[in-house]
Amino acid sequence: MTLRLLLGDQLNARHSWFANVAPDVTYVLMEIRQETDYVTHHIQKIIAFFAAMRQFADELRQKGHQVIYLKINDKDNKQNFADNLTAIMRAIGAEHFEYQQPDEYRLDVYLAEFCRQLPIPSYMAASEHFLTYREELPEIFKGKKTYLMETFYRAMRKKYNILLDESGKPEGGKWNYDAENRKKYDEKIPVPPVPKPSETSLQVVKEVYQDVLQAAPTTIGSIKIDAFEWFTTREENLQLLAHFCRYGLPEFGSYQDAMASRYPYLFHSRLSFAMNVKLLHPLEVVEAAVSHWRNHQSRISLAQIEGFVRQIIGWREYMRGVYWAQMPRYAKLNFFGHARPLPQWYWNARTNMNCLKHAIEQSLQKAYAHHIQRLMVTGNFALLAGIHPDEVDRWYLGIYIDAIEWVEITNTRGMSQFADGGMVGTKPYVSSANYMHKMSDYCTSCHYSKDLKYGDRACPFNSLYWHFYERHREKLARNPRIGMMYVTWDKMANAEREKILAQAEYYLANIENL
Repeated sequence: MTLRLLLGDQLNARHSWFANVAPDVTYVLMEIRQETDYVTHHIQKIIAFFAAMRQFADELRQKGHQVIYLKINDKDNKQNFADNLTAIMRAIGAEHFEYQQPDEYRLDVYLAEFCRQLPIPSYMAASEHFLTYREELPEIFKGKKTYLMETFYRAMRKKYNILLDESGKPEGGKWNYDAENRKKYDEKIPVPPVPKPSETSLQVVKEVYQDVLQAAPTTIGSIKIDAFEWFTTREENLQLLAHFCRYGLPEFGSYQDAMASRYPYLFHSRLSFAMNVKLLHPLEVVEAAVSHWRNHQSRISLAQIEGFVRQIIGWREYMRGVYWAQMPRYAKLNFFGHARPLPQWYWNARTNMNCLKHAIEQSLQKAYAHHIQRLMVTGNFALLAGIHPDEVDRWYLGIYIDAIEWVEITNTRGMSQFADGGMVGTKPYVSSANYMHKMSDYCTSCHYSKDLKYGDRACPFNSLYWHFYERHREKLARNPRIGMMYVTWDKMANAEREKILAQAEYYLANIENL
């Protein structure tokens, strides 16, 4: 008898394991406190994972596979992988143990150590999900001192023949249309309706919700169970993919960086959770979108589809590549030596800064914020304020439904906080209020003035922006992408600079009251 473990983010129905029904193979999935408690998760994240796992287990059973499923409150659930697996192996007389390659370093180490102590043979199979293998990114950049996402992205386009013409060159003559992906949303184009899960799925969600309430893990965020918006089966996520192609893709690229108070999702696909738990394969998502674009090129420009493709086969795979190339040391990097704790209002949205209030409130209510809200609102402030990267990591990993460490930490510690010193991004992604106003409607109803650098109502982003550059001049002044910032700063009158720095110091000293 072979026992096969499936982790909560390994719900890949197309995996070769499931090609045939084998009477001597038993699969096990488990809801355990080891996974709910290693960081404080959003309640919707825990519920979505468990609901997806339960429905996936039921689908395996319906296909004839033998499945053992441990719910969070089962009396024989020992609440960790090792003890549960050991008990199950004894109960079924397992002679072999197999598991799929984990995507988080902590579980990779944990399960490898567990297997070393087993009295029976063990085997780690590929997850058959990603477009690259763990070690591929360092091989692509062999001999290079730094990584560059654009180089990686082009390599992936070529490897999988995506958006290339017959000669192997990029369709339209350009690899990247990012310059056309930065429009502010003006409400002239209707935002697509948000599809809802089926009653069947919602019933599972409600059952999971009751179980989680009973188990009572520490969570963040809120949930309206009858208004739950996340899809937790492969079939429903395929429908969500079709919905996005029809309604979201035509405007996705143009407005992918835009932020709008009334529209949390705008034209985004909301497919990251499904891909990250492997209900959908990234290549099938890309191929479906490209196919739809080819059939509707009269109303969907190349910039829309290229922007979407770049996020999945470029950025997503690149983040994973950096993760496995740099862990475990990546989790300790702190290039700027930042040490300030995360303000308490990151947990309750009680701040007068409208952009942060909105982005955090939305995150607490929906377990969701799109990439620019994460990078240029919550992440931007954390970097300007000098928050410790560990604190930022824990917040992002817990609050977002799609956050699994391989994709979270490289985006947070790398792209957002520049704690890696430039492995992921070539410069720190910081901005003043000008960017916020350019890309959102947040500034129009804010307590603070976007135009003031100092004074009672001066937007904190404005003074903190210059304070950040001044205090890190030694590390940043020679960066060719931001040298002009120092030219601008140095041209200001001394009195002006002193007022800006004093304002920033005041805000940092009173950060809990902003």
